[in-house]
Amino acid sequence: MNKRILMLAGDFVEDYEIMVPYQALLSVGFSVDVVCPDKKKGENIATAVHDFVGFQTYAELRGHNFVLNKSFDEVNLSDYDGLYVCGGRAPEYIRLNQKVLDYTRHFFEQNKPVAAICHGIQILTAANVVKGRTLTAYPAVGPEITLAGGIYKEIPVDQAITEHNLTTSPAWPGHPAILKEFYKLLGISIHG
Repeated sequence: MNKRILMLAGDFVEDYEIMVPYQALLSVGFSVDVVCPDKKKGENIATAVHDFVGFQTYAELRGHNFVLNKSFDEVNLSDYDGLYVCGGRAPEYIRLNQKVLDYTRHFFEQNKPVAAICHGIQILTAANVVKGRTLTAYPAVGPEITLAGGIYKEIPVDQAITEHNLTTSPAWPGHPAILKEFYKLLGISIHG
């Protein structure tokens, strides 16, 4: 297939929201480079497991380590066909890195496919790329979408919204939906 995907992550990325799309994208033949600001190829990032266990919001438990396979400062954006933005707690702080915002803007300026899940949409709002777009996110991120000029739509957690080059989903139960849409945006179809 020779399609290359850039995946943005950081410490305490949600475990499923990095592991599942990373492995799914590899399984259909994509090359996936996972990067984190201020970290190099071979270094680990910690993941967190977010789950609903009777509280008003999710509980966070320590997940697995994920080994980065690309150094953040070695990214050449023209090498990539698409961007995947993971969720969890990482987006709230990696969005403070100017290069993360520049990387994100590149994909929108070039109209390349972008998938963002859960709190990953915080990177899109900080990059100022959601104005006038309809998208979804974890409900707590909804007000940020509205403040950034986007149109927040609350949908079932296992669904996705796709508009132009962007597909979004509220959380990890939406992996089948968001990945299916991302594949379409990348110009591939899978038949079973």
